[in-house]
Amino acid sequence: MTVTYAQVIFLGVLLFLTGLACVAVRRNLIMILIGVEIMLNAAGIVFAGASLRWNALDGQAFVIFIMAVAAAEVAVGLALIVHCHRRSGTMDADRYNAMGG
Repeated sequence: MTVTYAQVIFLGVLLFLTGLACVAVRRNLIMILIGVEIMLNAAGIVFAGASLRWNALDGQAFVIFIMAVAAAEVAVGLALIVHCHRRSGTMDADRYNAMGG
């Protein structure tokens, strides 16, 4: 069974919208971070599918770059979340309206 390009695009759009809904609806910082990760993975799936469709390796190389950026984003994001949680005792995104020092 072969997966068509339209199915890959459909999966990418579905995952991206799921991540976007997670970011828009949730107020927990960890869930927002997970939503961003889902959106980055959706972009990677679409790039890999386009790479296979046009027989070019550029999309696959870009997926590796996206994975590296996602790993760095998770590391920095979790460090910030842990710091903010220790400082204020909550993980509600609405409580962090001022980024002042």
